[in-house]
Amino acid sequence: MTSTGGPVAPLIAVLDYGIGNLRSAQKALQHCGADARLTAEPDLIEQAAAVVLPGVGAFGACMDALRTAGLEGPVHRAVESGRPFLGICVGMQMLFDGSEENPDTVGLGVLPGMIRWISAELPRPQMQWNRLIIDPAHAADPMFAGLSDETWMYFVHSLHGVPAGPGLVAATCSYGGVVNAAFRYSNVFATQFHPEKSGTDGLAMLANFVRVASASGADGVFA
Repeated sequence: MTSTGGPVAPLIAVLDYGIGNLRSAQKALQHCGADARLTAEPDLIEQAAAVVLPGVGAFGACMDALRTAGLEGPVHRAVESGRPFLGICVGMQMLFDGSEENPDTVGLGVLPGMIRWISAELPRPQMQWNRLIIDPAHAADPMFAGLSDETWMYFVHSLHGVPAGPGLVAATCSYGGVVNAAFRYSNVFATQFHPEKSGTDGLAMLANFVRVASASGADGVFA
């Protein structure tokens, strides 16, 4: 608690590897009550209650920048620590084993599976709002708390994650076929869409993440 009796804002590390508008995720988390800091400092990442990996652009360029910034190890340590971990857009894609966009680049291997092109029946990239279809098995996930069946998020992408096994897809949307839109793997939640650009629904999801970061000392809060 703070000296005035209010809750302490949880420290959330937003990983800074120099590509894209990483500050948009930081500012949205701050709006939701977090002490969100854009950082590449391993010590600060270790101290954080939760960690966020955002990303925009090409898979290979983002992976190269992440490794150049020395953040591959901190990502794995954060995931292995059990703390809440959120991947956004290409940040989500980097958590997979690899991508058809840049086949020679190895991903982080946190989420088993590959990033694959979405259907070419409709224009690529998908650049629009789209309604989430939450998997019934994941309806009780704390990241979906307070969100309705009419939850709309903003997408900008040409690829999506295809897990190697069942049960990881937490939500989908429809765009020339089924597109995997969100994933849950232990303490990791990852989205193809941009919650920080998704208005009220996106901020509600980020506020859920801030709440679980605040309570991450309790067993079973986020896994």
